[in-house]
Amino acid sequence: MTKVFFLDAAGTLFDVRGSVGEVYQKLANSFGVTVDSEQLNAAFFQSFVDSNPMAFPGIEAAKIPQLEFEWWLTVSAKAFQIAGVFHQFSDFPNFFAELYAHFATAEPWFVYPDVFPALNRWQQQGIELAVVSNFDSRLYPVLKALNLAEYFTSVTISTEVGAAKPDSQIFTAALQKHNCLAENVLHIGDSFKADYCGAKNSGLNAIWLNRQQEKLDLGKLDFQKVEEFASLDFI
Repeated sequence: MTKVFFLDAAGTLFDVRGSVGEVYQKLANSFGVTVDSEQLNAAFFQSFVDSNPMAFPGIEAAKIPQLEFEWWLTVSAKAFQIAGVFHQFSDFPNFFAELYAHFATAEPWFVYPDVFPALNRWQQQGIELAVVSNFDSRLYPVLKALNLAEYFTSVTISTEVGAAKPDSQIFTAALQKHNCLAENVLHIGDSFKADYCGAKNSGLNAIWLNRQQEKLDLGKLDFQKVEEFASLDFI
């Protein structure tokens, strides 16, 4: 019987209010920059997908927060460049510092309505809960601000491990914190590749939290059957 659940963070427990483009646009407007939120949202995701995984192998812990900041600075600057409005900023570093700090608060996020009922139910069942995420170290204050931190006995993030999901190294690091075997753990996340495939290939049980009801071509998959649910009401 599974006694430990690992959960992804963004897209699984919580997500951005509206869209990333809307949040970016609102703050950019306060800096005198005019941009369409949908165009900026598409530019952001293009920039994000084109970036290397947010992981810094072999780097000492004290240097990681600055590297995280610089990683996001590059992604955000490229997004505004793709959207064709980067030149409108008179002081992009100052803008980005505010933007980066904003995403460390509760304000731009919302918790999915099925999350607290599920977490409470699992706790009552004696299931140990942990977060395994490709987020950066701002995840700690975000979880606290969203009243989620108290549910989890550990948090494992890619920037601290030096490897991002679907790399098995991040799952191994999380398993070591709980002193348990992979087959006794269930990982739940919204990314088919990073969460479901990453966990399955690392020997964990897995559920794809398919909140967006994405369609898969099962003929191209290594798995004959994919365990997927649209919400956390499955247990």
